[in-house]
Amino acid sequence: MTDPAIGFDPVTGINPSVKRALNDILGGTAASVLTVTFGLSYSLLIFAGPLSPYLSYGITATFVSSAVLAAVIALGSSLPFAIAAPDSSTAAVTGILAASLVERVVAADPSASLLSPILITLGLSTVLTGVALCGLGLTRMGRAIRYVPYPVVGGFLGATGLLIVMGAIRVITDHPVQLATLTHLANGTALSELGAACAMALVLYLTWHRSRSPFGLPIILIGGMLTAHFAFWATGVSLDEARALGWTFQPPPPATFMLPWHADGLIHYPWLAVPDLLGNLVAVVFVTASSTLFNTTGIEVAVHREANLERELNVTGTANIVTGALGGYAGCISTSRSVLNFSSGGRGRLSGLTVAALSLLMLAIAPELLGLIPKFVLGGLLLYLGADQLHKWIIESRKRLSKLEYLSLIAIIAIIVVWGFVPGILIGVIIGCATFAFSAARVESIKYSFDGSEYRSSLDRSRDDQDVLLAHGGKIQGLNLQSYLFFGSANRLYQHVKQLLQERPECRYLLFDFKLVTGVDSSAAYSFAQIKRSAHDLGVELILVHLSAAAEKVLRSSDFVGEGVTIIPELDRALEWCENELISQHQELAQEEASLRDWFTGILGSEDDADALIQRCQRIEVGADEVIVRAGDPADSMLFILDGRVGIMIPADDDHTTRVRSLGRYTTIGEMGLVSNTPRSATIQAEVDSVLYVLNTHQFDAIKQEDPALSHKLLTYFVSVMAERLTFANRTIAVLRR
Repeated sequence: MTDPAIGFDPVTGINPSVKRALNDILGGTAASVLTVTFGLSYSLLIFAGPLSPYLSYGITATFVSSAVLAAVIALGSSLPFAIAAPDSSTAAVTGILAASLVERVVAADPSASLLSPILITLGLSTVLTGVALCGLGLTRMGRAIRYVPYPVVGGFLGATGLLIVMGAIRVITDHPVQLATLTHLANGTALSELGAACAMALVLYLTWHRSRSPFGLPIILIGGMLTAHFAFWATGVSLDEARALGWTFQPPPPATFMLPWHADGLIHYPWLAVPDLLGNLVAVVFVTASSTLFNTTGIEVAVHREANLERELNVTGTANIVTGALGGYAGCISTSRSVLNFSSGGRGRLSGLTVAALSLLMLAIAPELLGLIPKFVLGGLLLYLGADQLHKWIIESRKRLSKLEYLSLIAIIAIIVVWGFVPGILIGVIIGCATFAFSAARVESIKYSFDGSEYRSSLDRSRDDQDVLLAHGGKIQGLNLQSYLFFGSANRLYQHVKQLLQERPECRYLLFDFKLVTGVDSSAAYSFAQIKRSAHDLGVELILVHLSAAAEKVLRSSDFVGEGVTIIPELDRALEWCENELISQHQELAQEEASLRDWFTGILGSEDDADALIQRCQRIEVGADEVIVRAGDPADSMLFILDGRVGIMIPADDDHTTRVRSLGRYTTIGEMGLVSNTPRSATIQAEVDSVLYVLNTHQFDAIKQEDPALSHKLLTYFVSVMAERLTFANRTIAVLRR
């Protein structure tokens, strides 16, 4: 405990402020070891091939970037212990940008100077990256990058890992990985160098990868250097001979700092090549922004501290603008170095400032140090970094992704490596969206289904009404919907409804509960329009429940909401409405059946015979102007008209028909044909909505065999009806003869 009177810890005798400062310096020093080591490898990765003569400028750019990023982010980050520097992913895309510029400059003029264009390109790309990051932070649009599909991000970062590996091979052998250079990579020296680098990467994996000790990495690298120099000594190879054979780096001149912004360089800059570089510029911005967000989130999880993402984007953007102005390249907050600093006791902003100071110190030491380091040592470090990233996104991600998502991730990596970052991003987003749509379409849009006999409203009803609902509840079918409804899931819903209506032909009310639906798109509205048409053809009423205003607007725009569709706010009230309709219809049917029984009793003189005839008849409903039978059809039934009116139509001139007779309720038609089995002599058409009971020939024959008394009564009725019609016809003829 600190003694407030004396201002220091009585146990250690150290002032608490001094103790915190010492912890920050210790943590910053540990993180600096990684910054320096990685910085040397990033310099070699970017300034490789035709740019290798300018490696001293690359070393300067690297450690200036490390110093500025570490200092600015340490002073402004919402995480005081944060350590920032160029990252492996940002270095990889920066290397691709530099290589693309060199390729175009050399193609236009092989003798052109590369130093000024490359420094201007690095500075411009970093400044633009900083401006973009600040824009994302100020507009709070940075979080939008988290909506990029995970396989797209994984494919992007996996591709950077592969590019780091390819860059490492170039650093080790001085030849890029291309078909034209395979012969150079296959010679004995190159294979020996690659074998030594792979061995170095394996040692790093078996030791430092598992321990992550802050000083483990430099110890391993120094051990690799000593082993190489011992091998040179044992085989009698001098240091100059080793350099001539390509085993070690040529010692660059002392680090040279040069601002890229001078008039002559800007005038002679190949501005016409800028459009061709836009894709790689976008890649630098995308990787830096995504790395900033992902690394910040990783630090939050590791140390249980919450960061302000908008502030991190703004600070990182500012740091990159300053870095670009000084000729450096893009970087961001580092998860490994920040966590290492935190684990070493660093909690304050002095840690980042320590990293900045040691990075500037390396400007005087790094060139001489690099001349002693064998290529396979730093090349092996790059191989390890690239392979570690590839393992994370190609091997480990397989456990988290579905087969389709994983295949899309591999495809995006291949597209980026072959065609570049912009095609990879665009095609990757398309693949990601298509994969999401396919996966989302497989998610069941129906949480559960029910019918009116098993799930009812909360309204207490009489026993008679309950019996009606128990017997006829299947006419109410309900579907509880869920998730977001779009063209894929809505089409599956349409197919399900079609099958449901086929399996449940008695259905008359179909309820859709939208309570768990998060949204409906316009393509889903088309599927609902198909559902409406299918339901209308079968006489099914659609009821929508818990429909949000946004979903209702989408469905109304497709003319789905209208006749045949009812919107009710709550499911309980919707069920009550359907039940009331069913009960009302049942009561009407009961009244109709009583009316039919009274009519048949009057015809046959017996209620028992009336009930027997009702059981033999089939009830049908016909709409106005609907043709019931046509002239020339077989006379295989007679019609009892319980309600409505039908007309007897015969052909007239000009393809028209003329009504010769009209029959109202409690009349019959077709008796003669039922007895004589002759074809219909006229067309029977409903004039208004009508309810008919049909007695076909099969049922009539069954009555004649099973109930002769009822058959005799029916024949007697037929004769009386025909006698009445004959009397009416005679009176009509008599009037016409006057």
